[in-house]
Amino acid sequence: MSAYNKPLPELSGLHGEFYEFCRAGELRFQKCDGCGSWRHVPRELCAECGSWDWSWQASSGRGKVFSWTVVDRALHPDFAESVPYAAVIVEMDEGVRLLSQVLGVEPSQLEIDLEVEVVFDSVTDEVTLPRFRRASV
Repeated sequence: MSAYNKPLPELSGLHGEFYEFCRAGELRFQKCDGCGSWRHVPRELCAECGSWDWSWQASSGRGKVFSWTVVDRALHPDFAESVPYAAVIVEMDEGVRLLSQVLGVEPSQLEIDLEVEVVFDSVTDEVTLPRFRRASV
């Protein structure tokens, strides 16, 4: 594994739990036990019904490109060698949205509603990031 020199997510609390699932090759989101709403980013309280009761539930791992922006000028020096790249918002089948990247697709080839599926990118021994690729049929 080559050295990963970009900023890494915080691995404590609920965010840490989310990334532990990713490290195990599972994409999971919180689901409210009260009203059934899915949510991401992880938090204790349901924004829909106010319930404190929730559980981690497995995602289908499938979604569609909702939006994206192409970064041509790195705003952080550690991303300078990666430009241009597309920061992509994927709307998952469960309804939550996740900021990520679509691997193997040039920014000029992205389109709204492009079907994608999750892949897991182990960038360090401790951190695995959920990324996406074109969905297989």
